[in-house]
Amino acid sequence: MRIAPRFLAAASIAAFALFAGSASAQEKIVIASEGAYPPFNSLETDGTLTGFDIDIAKALCEEMKAECELVTNDWDGMIPALQAKKFDAIIASMSITPERLQQVDFSKKYYNTGPAIAVPKDTDITDLEGLKGKTLGAQTSTTHANYAEKHMPDSDLKLYPTADEYKLDIQNGRIDAVIDDVVVLSEWVKSEDGACCKILTPLTPDVEINGEGAGIAVRKGDPLADKFTAAIAAIRENGKYKEINDKYFDFDVYGD
Repeated sequence: MRIAPRFLAAASIAAFALFAGSASAQEKIVIASEGAYPPFNSLETDGTLTGFDIDIAKALCEEMKAECELVTNDWDGMIPALQAKKFDAIIASMSITPERLQQVDFSKKYYNTGPAIAVPKDTDITDLEGLKGKTLGAQTSTTHANYAEKHMPDSDLKLYPTADEYKLDIQNGRIDAVIDDVVVLSEWVKSEDGACCKILTPLTPDVEINGEGAGIAVRKGDPLADKFTAAIAAIRENGKYKEINDKYFDFDVYGD
């Protein structure tokens, strides 16, 4: 679930600290998320980050007994900003893909969901064949955009900096369909904001494009990847993961 030069420096964004245990014994970790990808991460009006990614980040920091600061960063600048040491980790529904593994290291997955297509409720599109010649919206620098380029070459792919922007365009009839994570789209079409639209179909993931699930990205060679992996296993074991999962979903988002 992606990379362009535009980013918003973490220092200029509203952030907050999470504390777990004695500060003198803690490791300080700055974690970036997008804040524009509900239900996984959202930026509230008071500047705080919320969502599944954020609750998982807090639980992992508590498990690791680390002091963590959460900041926001534009999606398409996430990896360049991580490499520039503006923060130490990315917890933002970023899929573990071969392409990204050339640039960063990842923890093991903390969830795994597939892509889907959403269309207006009054559309004449009834299946994937109906997308030929239609305008398909996707967020830039995402696995979903890459999926559309490979598997829907006869559609006119239109890219957007954020999911909010493609949602606005499909609401106003400027595009014919959108592609994104099935959970993101399913939650959106159930909301008042997404009342315009419906799920056309879930899509079979392409492992080379969609990867093996969402993981926590860190700089190459950073031992934080293994620490996060161990913490993910621990919260899966002690029930904290299920507690967070059940707050947002009625199924196990961890996946196969």
